[in-house]
Amino acid sequence: MQHYIDTKKLGEILEIEIKKENLFTKAFTHRSYLNEHPTYEFPSNERLEFLGDAVLQLISSEYLFGKYENPEGDLTNFRAALVCTKSLAQEARRLGYGDFLLLSKGEEATGGRNRQYILANTFEAVLGAIYLQEGLETCQEFVTRELLYKADKIIEEETYKDAKSQFQEEAQEKLGVTPQYKVLDSWGPDHEKQFKVGVYLAREEYGVGQGSSKQKAEQQAAVKALDKLTTV
Repeated sequence: MQHYIDTKKLGEILEIEIKKENLFTKAFTHRSYLNEHPTYEFPSNERLEFLGDAVLQLISSEYLFGKYENPEGDLTNFRAALVCTKSLAQEARRLGYGDFLLLSKGEEATGGRNRQYILANTFEAVLGAIYLQEGLETCQEFVTRELLYKADKIIEEETYKDAKSQFQEEAQEKLGVTPQYKVLDSWGPDHEKQFKVGVYLAREEYGVGQGSSKQKAEQQAAVKALDKLTTV
C-alpha cells in the first residue's frame, strides 16, 4: 500500500510546483505512522527536520543581521522568539500543515494534528524538502513570507523577552519536564553585581545566561535553552 499526500493542494499553499512528491510525503510522515505501517516505503520526517532546522537558523540569522543594528545578544533573543516551537507551530497551523500529516491512529486520536511540537517539527521538515527541491533562494522567499513577517511585531511588543515562559511551556510539552534554574556564580559590588545562571531539565544543562540580576540571567539562559530544545 502506498500513502501519498495531496501535493497539488500543498504546492498551492507553498507557492511552488512540487516535482518530488516522495520528498514532500516524507516531510509529513510522523514517526508514529511507521509503527502502524511496517511496509510503508518512506522514513519519518526527522532527517528533513534536521536539515530544515539548519536552513531556518541561517535564513533567520542573515535576515535579522541585515535588518537590525542590535547587538548579538538582542539578535539571539529575536531569533529565539521567531523560531521557537510555539512560533513555528502557529505558522504551520495557519498554513494547514495538520491536514497533510500522516499519523498513527493513536496520535491522531489524541490531537496530534494540532500538537504544537509536531507542527513545529513539520514546519522545519517541509523547509528541508523545499531546500532539496528548490534551493536556498526559494527557502529565503518562503521563510520571509511565512515567518519573518512578524519580526517587527515581536520586537515592537518585546515578546522576545519572555523566554522563560516559552521554554517552560515547550519543555513541559515536549519532554514533560519543568525547568530548574540555579545560580552558578555572582560577582561585583552590590550596585554592579553580575549573575551567572544555568537552567536544567532533569539535571541536564540546557543553557547558561549572565545578567545584572538573577531574572535577566535566567531570561538569557532560557533563550540559549530554547535554541537547544529545538534540536531535541
